[in-house]
Amino acid sequence: MLVTTQEGQLRVVRNGVLLGTPALSLGGRVCTNSERGLLGVAVDPAFASNRSIFLYYTFNAHGSCSTKTPSTDPHNRVSRFVLTDANSVDPSTERVLIDEIPSPAGNHNAGDLRFGRDGHLYVTVGDGGCDYADLGSCAGANDAARDTHVLIGKVLRVTRDGGIPADNPHRGSDSARCSTRGRTTPGRHCQETFASGLRNPFRFAFDPDAAGTRFFVNDVGQNLWEEINLGRSGADYGWNLREGRCANGSTSDCGSPPAGLTNPIHVYGRDTGCRSITGGAFVPDGVWPSEFDDDYLFADYVCGTIFSLRPAAGGGWTRTPFVTGLGASSAVHMAFGPYGGTQALYYTTYAGGGEVRRIAHTRNRPPAAAVSASPRSGAPPLDVEFDAGGSRDPEGGRLTYLWSFGDGVTRQTTSAQTSYTYGIAGSFTAALRVRDPRGAVSDAVTVQIEAGNTPPSPAITSPSRSDRFRVGRTVTLRGTATDAEDGRLAGDRLSWTVTLHHAGHTHPFVPATAGDVVTFTAPAPEDLAATKNSFLRLRLTATDSAGSSTAIVRDLLPRRVDVTLATQPPGLRLAVNGTAVTGPARLVSWAGYRLNVGAPAQTDAAGRGMAFSRWSDGGPATHAITTPAAAATYTAVFVRVGTGLRAEYFDSRDFTASALTRIDPTVGFDWGTGSPAWGIGADTFSVRWTGRVRPRYSETYRFTTTSDDGVRLWVNGRLIVGDYSDHARRERSGTITLRAGLRYDLRLDYYENGGRAVAGLAWSSPSQSRQTIPAHRLSPPP
Repeated sequence: MLVTTQEGQLRVVRNGVLLGTPALSLGGRVCTNSERGLLGVAVDPAFASNRSIFLYYTFNAHGSCSTKTPSTDPHNRVSRFVLTDANSVDPSTERVLIDEIPSPAGNHNAGDLRFGRDGHLYVTVGDGGCDYADLGSCAGANDAARDTHVLIGKVLRVTRDGGIPADNPHRGSDSARCSTRGRTTPGRHCQETFASGLRNPFRFAFDPDAAGTRFFVNDVGQNLWEEINLGRSGADYGWNLREGRCANGSTSDCGSPPAGLTNPIHVYGRDTGCRSITGGAFVPDGVWPSEFDDDYLFADYVCGTIFSLRPAAGGGWTRTPFVTGLGASSAVHMAFGPYGGTQALYYTTYAGGGEVRRIAHTRNRPPAAAVSASPRSGAPPLDVEFDAGGSRDPEGGRLTYLWSFGDGVTRQTTSAQTSYTYGIAGSFTAALRVRDPRGAVSDAVTVQIEAGNTPPSPAITSPSRSDRFRVGRTVTLRGTATDAEDGRLAGDRLSWTVTLHHAGHTHPFVPATAGDVVTFTAPAPEDLAATKNSFLRLRLTATDSAGSSTAIVRDLLPRRVDVTLATQPPGLRLAVNGTAVTGPARLVSWAGYRLNVGAPAQTDAAGRGMAFSRWSDGGPATHAITTPAAAATYTAVFVRVGTGLRAEYFDSRDFTASALTRIDPTVGFDWGTGSPAWGIGADTFSVRWTGRVRPRYSETYRFTTTSDDGVRLWVNGRLIVGDYSDHARRERSGTITLRAGLRYDLRLDYYENGGRAVAGLAWSSPSQSRQTIPAHRLSPPP
């Protein structure tokens, strides 16, 4: 059995025993932060003759395991290696088949790879967490899986040599190879693509009893749906337009998919408490009783359940629990393999620091042992109380407890508790097996006893319990440890791990890293929903010279910040990170987290058209806000359609380098020495307002400008004010006769050279007292 570890080791289990030496250690060639690492392994069907195995791993191409830094980010790759009879892999045998698969945010790498019955290698690739082309578009707003020209959000299919099978769906003139750069020209198709439109197809499985190549793809959902897809050539499963059988983010806009998209064959909602589909495996016909034939088993990482999916009478599928109580963060990968003359289901789990477990069919299920001990260390003679009260028999039978105390002494009891005295100093591995009334015996569980050696005492000195992290900032971990026998432990006796906890499940974030000082970059939440239920758990383990270890944990919380998105007038619709909200909307964010906000044109409750004018931070209708350290409100100002003037802001004084276009309801600005708008400097900028003005009265109007610096005003094509020079704040005016109700072209040019910046436009007439020209008397160009 071949087992991959995230840290980059390929391990071998032979005859149920984990070999001490890894077959391959990728070392510094692999990035292991976030969800990166050595993620998948496949064995060539012709392994007996060619000894070929295939690995999917995150390649440290630039000596950096950065995220959201395209010039230094690592990427995923698929490579072929040779595994010798001695269960070792020479790294020099690597042949890269598919390279530069993007990993922009560190998560959603997918990484499963298997051979189909057609003899071709299939590979699943996630959407990268954030859009490789727009790193601020993450989670449900990440549409990278829609890009046909990039190997992301896809199922890939290649030959064992990396070639393109003749019947791959994209072989025409609109396609190209993507195996060396991970992409081709936009608008074309990658020839390696077999299916697309997937979010994080973490695991998939082939049906061993199908006449051809038939497989299911388990795709992890965003916030609402987990899904299973039937693998089909050329299929587009719809992400990020669809989640499950519904529109992205919906539980009601569901049903048949839009043209060109394919619905999953089975979905389940996260309201069940199960929230992350992981491993899957078809039950081979004949290895278990016939009632299991055609069953598809799949696991959920969060609720610790393996489900059985079987065809239902009349069509569709029926889902029932197969195994429950596995605990959170369990059943990551599943596969059937040899056992006792037939086959059993094997699965991996993060439990116990990482385990491979087996489920075999039997009429009498074996019991499960559990043991604790107290104290586990001290000076001899050391009296230890052992407790096996957590042991269980699935059939409820009375257990017999088989103890081995690690010093050659064994004991059998019918009580779950026993005691033992260790008379001499030493490190002892006490073991427990339990036996049920029918003679079935559990696997052994162990506990380490240190007689004459005191375990070390670690302490986390930084960050403190009150510290809060900010997205994108460097977090420095500092720790110490003392030991009664060794004194102060050196830094290489300390090891840190960091786990991201999210909504009841975990994601690996920083793998085991030695040192008394370790740094990492603080992550962003997966999406807006995750801001309320995610945090980091720091684990510091100290190990003394005798091998005795002590671990302590500390939770590091994000700096949560209340952000209010408001509209003026209130009650209008906004978008934030792909989610629609109605202003004012109060959100929980993290300091440093990027919020992509949008203020779309719309109608209000009375059916009147509303156009975006400006954001309170000066940004355009759609822009990114980096969450500040303290609570803040951002207001989008709208105007009624047909009112106000079109405003073009330029980051130069000569109306070049356009940066922003919006609707300004009126012209009455005093920017002081600050910037007038998003992307515009505080000095040497210009603004051009254009549109029409509609007078109320038929008489001579006086138009008055207030400016610092230059300004020019035209009404009905006539220059009314020409004050185009550097100067302090002052007013200039001119007159023109207008007729009531008619619309007259208006253009106002303004520039700021330096110092304070002021721009205003007012009018007056015999019947109209002086006022800033109101929005309802102005209209944008037709």
